[in-house]
Amino acid sequence: MSQKKQIEKNMQDEPGNVDQIRDIIFGSQMRDYEQRFVRLEERVLNESDALRSETNNRLDALEEYIKQEVSSLVDQLSNERNEREDDTRHLTSELSKTASDADKKLSQVQEKLTQSSGDSREALLEQSKTLLAEIQNVRTSLTEQLNKNTDKLDDEKTDRKGLADMFSELALRLNGEFNLPEGKK
Repeated sequence: MSQKKQIEKNMQDEPGNVDQIRDIIFGSQMRDYEQRFVRLEERVLNESDALRSETNNRLDALEEYIKQEVSSLVDQLSNERNEREDDTRHLTSELSKTASDADKKLSQVQEKLTQSSGDSREALLEQSKTLLAEIQNVRTSLTEQLNKNTDKLDDEKTDRKGLADMFSELALRLNGEFNLPEGKK
């Protein structure tokens, strides 16, 4: 019997023999394919594991890098905030000091102005007293001089009656009506 017939007979006799037949016909190729698939699967799994491991490593490195960068940025922001707070405190302190100095200077200026005003008032009062005394002296002097001149004029001037008598006498003399006593001509 030929091999074919025997295979057909075996196939008909036992259904489990199909696997055997297949194994006989395709057996070595199938084992090769299976071994190749197993190796391929192992290689894919190994490469997948390696890729996963490398990806995890890279993700871990990236995560660490991001954490460091974020930490660095947080530190930088914290430092900048602290510097700004220090600058703000320093400026506030300087502003308070400047305001205090300005208040002191303003108080000093007000004191000097008050003192100067008081001194000016005193000097003005003194000067007005001096001028008043001088005016009083000049007034007294002028009054005395006026009284002297008035007295002098009273002594030297002719009163109205005397002047009238003198003019009457002159008129009488001019008219020739006035006769002088004999020894007075």
